[in-house]
Amino acid sequence: MLFGLDGVEVGLIIVFLCLFGGILSGFPVAFAIGGAGVISFGIIAALDSAGILIHQAIDTSSAMYADLIAQGVKADTISIFRYPDLPRYAEPVFAGGWEQAMDRNISFIVNRMNERVLAGQSIETLLAVVMFVLMGITLERSKIANDLLTTMARVFGPLPGGLAVSVVVVGAFLAASTGIVGATVVTMGLLSLPTMLKHGYNPKLATGVIAASGTLGQIIPPSIVIVLLGTLAGDLYSAAQENRAQVAGCSDALTFLGEPAVVSVGTLFQAALIPGIMLAVLYGLYAFGYALFNPKEAPAVELGASGGEAVTRGESLTWFLAVPAGLIAGVILLGQVNFIGSQNVTVDSFSDAGKTASLRTNVSEECRASMIDLHGQLAWDTAVAEQTAIDEAGGVAEARALTDEERADARAAKIAAAAPIGSGIAIGFLLLALVITTARGVSPSADRTPLIVGGAGVALALLVDIVLISPVTTPGWTLIYMAIPLAMTLYGVRYAAGLLGKNDLLRVVFPPLVLIIAVLGSILGGITNPTPAAALGAGGAIMLAAYRKLQDQERSGAIIIWATFAVIIMILVGVNFDLRVNQAEVEVENYIAFFVAKGAYLFAMFGLLYGCWVLFRGKVLTPIVRETAKVTSMVFTILIGSQLLNLVVISFGGEHYIQQFLQSFDNEFKVFLIVMLVLFVMGFVLDFLEIIYIVIPIVGPVIYGGTFDPKWVTIMIAVNLQTSFLTPPFGFALFYLRGVAPKEVTTGHIYKGIIPFVLIQVVGLAILWYFPSIVTILPDLLGG
Repeated sequence: MLFGLDGVEVGLIIVFLCLFGGILSGFPVAFAIGGAGVISFGIIAALDSAGILIHQAIDTSSAMYADLIAQGVKADTISIFRYPDLPRYAEPVFAGGWEQAMDRNISFIVNRMNERVLAGQSIETLLAVVMFVLMGITLERSKIANDLLTTMARVFGPLPGGLAVSVVVVGAFLAASTGIVGATVVTMGLLSLPTMLKHGYNPKLATGVIAASGTLGQIIPPSIVIVLLGTLAGDLYSAAQENRAQVAGCSDALTFLGEPAVVSVGTLFQAALIPGIMLAVLYGLYAFGYALFNPKEAPAVELGASGGEAVTRGESLTWFLAVPAGLIAGVILLGQVNFIGSQNVTVDSFSDAGKTASLRTNVSEECRASMIDLHGQLAWDTAVAEQTAIDEAGGVAEARALTDEERADARAAKIAAAAPIGSGIAIGFLLLALVITTARGVSPSADRTPLIVGGAGVALALLVDIVLISPVTTPGWTLIYMAIPLAMTLYGVRYAAGLLGKNDLLRVVFPPLVLIIAVLGSILGGITNPTPAAALGAGGAIMLAAYRKLQDQERSGAIIIWATFAVIIMILVGVNFDLRVNQAEVEVENYIAFFVAKGAYLFAMFGLLYGCWVLFRGKVLTPIVRETAKVTSMVFTILIGSQLLNLVVISFGGEHYIQQFLQSFDNEFKVFLIVMLVLFVMGFVLDFLEIIYIVIPIVGPVIYGGTFDPKWVTIMIAVNLQTSFLTPPFGFALFYLRGVAPKEVTTGHIYKGIIPFVLIQVVGLAILWYFPSIVTILPDLLGG
């Protein structure tokens, strides 16, 4: 044994040293990873052929091993770490020779590239990476951060530490809209850092808050880290739970767990939202608290009043708080009493199938004991009682075709139970009413007549819905009945939009906020998965950037605005009308709706292409596409290189060796804590991409194979990986900031400034550790 170490241990050291050396060489990381795999395999193969690397394997033919198997111990759980006294024998690390290992690696790397990069199940989700990168770079090039930083500095500047707080707010906002760490840190470093230093801010606080706020894009959705981590987590969790079920004596994970062992990227986005906001709040509280104790190092700064009319405190409380809260509470209250609700009267052609028992009870004794240990005796007894009742009733009732009379009765029952006001109309006009009331608060001295007309239109629309529209009214007649109220409301909204545009804060925040709500709302609400939502975000970012470019050139952005309305019209028509015109019988209104939706689609596409042309003429589109291609190529090249490195580790038993070591601990909290500490330390020398694709596949089967919620495990890892951008010497956020910082800001200032925020990350991890419901509450509420 070389240096008294097992051959597998020496192999792991060689792999790490080759990887570390490749990164330090200055060669592009994406290629250094694959090169480290090839070089480390060559070194290990040479040492193995020379008989230097010897692995001490358990002698499975020994009497002690046979006794353990006879006692019911699973062979998969027997390792030298758990049973160090078992007899062993020496063998090469490549039991079949390095030639056989190389042949397997070559065949496996081709298969893995096909599964994970070219045509696997996860490729559709990985396409979201391209779209989110395009969205982020486009918004960054549109100079949205410039406007946000200037506006937020005016809003928060008069507070103690206000400039630092404004940086945190903008960082969180950009995280939800761009998510590109480098672009965010560089932009805020160029714009905010000189301003903060000019007004006497401590360089350590200024650099620390900029670097930390820029990394929020790694945890606040839509996060590329979560997309990449989620594609791995889903596969790892499913495979780990299947293996756990087999060890427990059950046939599959669905039987053992009582639910499918799945976790999606959309669910992880839901889980990450509150932790991301929590970290932003912790950053802001630190900056504010630092300013209170050190007022000279983070003074309040008055940067000039923001545009818009002065508003009294009473008017602000009335129109920005009391009235909106009253409207929203009123809609919720009416929804609780079924005055506002669904008017859907669609009836299925088949009856509902009967419910099965909460747990499968037709299992082996070993599986039964394991399920009782997992779910508890009460849950098992309940499932047994449910299954007994089902058996006595002749089995689970199957779905059957309903007769015409049954369908008519079911439809009549739905009509009778329908709410007087449809939820769609109520929510739509509520949003329009909020625009009108907000405009009233922004400009109290403006002419109120158009706003009153708009408010009357909202009230008239609800009255029309109650009196004239029933659950069986067709969408076409509904549109006719709503024509006058809608026209009145839109008249008020158009006037209100002009008033809102005079306010700097709303003018700057509203466009990207709408895009964020559209992208995240569609994912968090379960309307679509991340890939179509990312495509929507990329298209919206292009149109937003084009509109900004036209404004800079003092040209009209009417085409972009009308194209945006075309998208809204297309969605509304598609939701409310049946556009399947290839059926035997199609109503006239559906034909009309089809052509309206088709026309809106064509105009929206024209607007998108026009936006691309504007950006191309403005010499913006070319660098956007170039940067998107660079980032995306880097990600996928690292993915391929990391697969090669993983296969090298697997080939000499390194992966299995590490997993056996972790599984030797009986306490899964201790195992997860060890993994988190290792990831934290690796963050000092490795980027998040290397950790995701090299380390997580090795430790994933262990940490995802226990009782922990996979959403909590994944978000804990994501928050931990966020610190890899902040920890020296290889924290990328530190490099980005160093490159744009003034000469008076030293590297020591940046390193010292980031220490409190790294500690805040650790505090955030501790909070999530002791209060895991912070992660799981939103997915549970949204059904994720």
